[in-house]
Amino acid sequence: MKRNLYSMLKRSISAVICAVMALTPVTVLAVNEEFDDPDDGVVSQNEAFDDLLNDPLENAPRITGTSYVLLDSLSGDVLMGRNIHDHLEPASTTKIMTVLLALENLDMDQTINITTPMYEPIPEGYQKLGITDGEQVLARDLIYASLLMSANDAALALAIAVGGSENEFLNMMNERAAEIGCTDTHFTTSYGLSDVNNITSAYDLALILQEAMNNPVFGEISTTFQYTMTATNVYSDTREIVNANRFISTQEYAYDYYVGGKTGYTDSAGYTLASAAKKNDRMLIGVILGSTSSEIRYSDMIDLFEFGFSSYTTLAIDRSEYQVIYNNAIDQINAALIDTNLSVMESSMEFSDYISTTTIRVAGGCSNSVELSNVLIDPNEEDQYFNIPLYKTYADGKTYIVGSISLRISTRDRVIEITPEKKTSWTYIKDTLIVIIALTVLILILLYSFVTFKKKTQKRSDEEYRNRSKML
Repeated sequence: MKRNLYSMLKRSISAVICAVMALTPVTVLAVNEEFDDPDDGVVSQNEAFDDLLNDPLENAPRITGTSYVLLDSLSGDVLMGRNIHDHLEPASTTKIMTVLLALENLDMDQTINITTPMYEPIPEGYQKLGITDGEQVLARDLIYASLLMSANDAALALAIAVGGSENEFLNMMNERAAEIGCTDTHFTTSYGLSDVNNITSAYDLALILQEAMNNPVFGEISTTFQYTMTATNVYSDTREIVNANRFISTQEYAYDYYVGGKTGYTDSAGYTLASAAKKNDRMLIGVILGSTSSEIRYSDMIDLFEFGFSSYTTLAIDRSEYQVIYNNAIDQINAALIDTNLSVMESSMEFSDYISTTTIRVAGGCSNSVELSNVLIDPNEEDQYFNIPLYKTYADGKTYIVGSISLRISTRDRVIEITPEKKTSWTYIKDTLIVIIALTVLILILLYSFVTFKKKTQKRSDEEYRNRSKML
């Protein structure tokens, strides 16, 4: 029984000592954990949509014209280009934005009442459908005429029908361009009037066509060979509208993968062409501005598409490839924090959807990694947030940032205080004294209990001895 009592006393004192140690503040001076660098060499890191322009391929086709661009629609990356941000006149490729806004704001079967301002401002020599004052024309017919035959009066009629006036519609065009991400574009005409102030860039026009191609009606209309316009209250006969785009209207420049676009020409702009091509669910957007020949712009565009499909590859980012790296990174960071009160409380991975690079580079293989050496954790901060890049590195050393690990590092036992007490040296001393006093009181209580128990035990033993003596 004495051994049991001593054992109980020993366990009680040990528990009190542990409690004192837990309540005594521990000052953490620093966390300076060095993580392994996955690649100590200098590598190229791509965070820019036009990075491939710095890595041209020797066998790339030579494209005529002032400016051109080839854009991958999935990744948004520029595969090839020259002077892609130069401010140039788009001519009738302006109508891509006009038709886009018409598709977004008008019902295809809506009737448009034609007024003089919808056709009178068009200069002589510009292509026209031939609408007249008082004529009632379907929005569908005006859209087909704008895209297939590049009818300027049809485009202006759509602009006024949507905006109430061409000036108001121009505001809508410029606002929509900004929403799409255009930074080089300023429209001063809804149909492509020759005007040095009506400007865009090859890159911006590619963004505009890409946005238009997101509406399947745009692609369907712009690839139509011939359209029959319905009779109106002025013209009792139907009118045939033939597509002037040579990708559609000729055998010589027919291109199987062409899925939509628009041509343009003025003396000041030269020949312009914005086109989309789709092969194996991958769509490329090509723009050529300032070409010197109508025919050359088509052959150049075909060369551009063929080279883009064969020489560049667009890959979907597979997050499962990074799961082991992600788990190891979290474990490594928590290991670095083992002597602190901090831990990774929230974490997630975010990725780009696609990445484009050269086909040769992809064939050489790649590896995935994360860089932790720049994760500097302050042990005195309760809440810290980090975005850690995830890399894909190819055999030639080219490295792309394809995603990131988002982390929240916080205290393990964080308690929200309504009126938190400011911690001072006296506070820590006072807390320690309180614990010591509590420990002393507990020890005294245990000693008193022990002495009392011992006396009772001794008294019981003496009584048992006297009783046995009496029996004898």
